[in-house]
Amino acid sequence: MRACRAFALTGMDPALTVHANPRGEAAMKRLMIGLAVLALSACEENVRVQATVVPELTKAVAAVKLYALDCGRFHVKDAAMFSDEDVYDGKARDLVDPCYLIRHQRGDLIWDAGVPPAMAAAPVDKDAPATTTLKETLEQQLAELGVAPSDIDYFSISHGHYDHVGSAALFADATWIVDKDERDWMFRDDARKAPNFADYATLETAKTTLIEGDGDHDVFGDGSAIIVQAPGHTPGHTVLLLTTAKSGKVLLAGDMWHLAEAREKRTVPVGNVDREQTLASMDKVEALAASSGAKVIRQHVPEDFASLPK
Repeated sequence: MRACRAFALTGMDPALTVHANPRGEAAMKRLMIGLAVLALSACEENVRVQATVVPELTKAVAAVKLYALDCGRFHVKDAAMFSDEDVYDGKARDLVDPCYLIRHQRGDLIWDAGVPPAMAAAPVDKDAPATTTLKETLEQQLAELGVAPSDIDYFSISHGHYDHVGSAALFADATWIVDKDERDWMFRDDARKAPNFADYATLETAKTTLIEGDGDHDVFGDGSAIIVQAPGHTPGHTVLLLTTAKSGKVLLAGDMWHLAEAREKRTVPVGNVDREQTLASMDKVEALAASSGAKVIRQHVPEDFASLPK
């Protein structure tokens, strides 16, 4: 743009030296005028490109809004399940189970779908090893924001455990973005026999975008919402890196770390499908957080959830 301005003001490219010939001076002037017109035309075209492409992407990123929705609470009397090295044996913990609405000018994304409403509505057994509560369903919370399930363009999950797909059936008409390994695992024979299979069974015939190989997936095509593979907890576990208007860069870490201290301790839950993969994914997510400067949200940690806009 500086070179364009220089030519427009002087009628001469600063790098071009012209030696005038008296006999051809008039012709030379006509040539220079023609060159100036062509250059200005090219500059104007460049300005139009910058105004319609680059600012559009910048505005899209700046306009991304993240809503953290409370999709369940757990009280666990014995957190032993969160370490295969007995780190939390006999220790009680309270956990939160968020869902997220990401609003973008190119569509709305739901990330994770919480506990099954029917499960949370069941009478609380105070003698049970863990209790689950849910004040409002995901559908009710969306309605308060003026959003219907049918308005959602994209649906994705960190992974397929019951507390992340509880209301997944609401979004069977959206485009489901899922890691191929995770989808295969969710629809394996054993999974079809599980009590919670009905919560997400309709996704099997949903319009689907598969994440294959080891690459990331850019949801909106502008870098504002990147799904990153981080397997180990499940075969196709993923995390979501967002660039938002209010909170800047936010990394929704799924079930990389269930408890506040798990990130520092690098504890691996008992039920993870691959321990070595889990530890490698922890390293990958930590590197991503460091390189991006993103705020890490440990999905089930109440203080992390409380720090996000509602």
